[in-house]
Amino acid sequence: MQFTIYHIDDWQNIAETVISQLQHNILLLKGNLGAGKTTFTQFLLKNLGSTDEVNSPTYSIVNEYNTPKGKIYHFDLYRLKNIEEVYDIGIEEYLDNAFLCIIEWPEVYEEELYGLKFHEMSILNTGENREISFE
Repeated sequence: MQFTIYHIDDWQNIAETVISQLQHNILLLKGNLGAGKTTFTQFLLKNLGSTDEVNSPTYSIVNEYNTPKGKIYHFDLYRLKNIEEVYDIGIEEYLDNAFLCIIEWPEVYEEELYGLKFHEMSILNTGENREISFE
């Protein structure tokens, strides 16, 4: 699926559409700094019924949120240098016990997902808008 974001409120439609298409408990979010990964996550969690404050997990590496459907874990792997650091945070246990795991900057862990089913969203900031691809 392809979307274009012209205004911040456009994220609402994308969040609703993504929720209706979720079939797996892993969502990879790709995009450069400031592309809108955390903004999308805020809209997504609100639409899933979370009342938690959603922030970027840049320094904490993982944030935990509650929803009526279950726990959501929001990862930011940007600062992790290798796969050992990813395993050190216990990512496998999170994946096994979550309604949804949202992983920003998943590249350091992507090869380990071989054989698992997941969704992927790419966000391209063109300067005037955001071009979104969701699979």
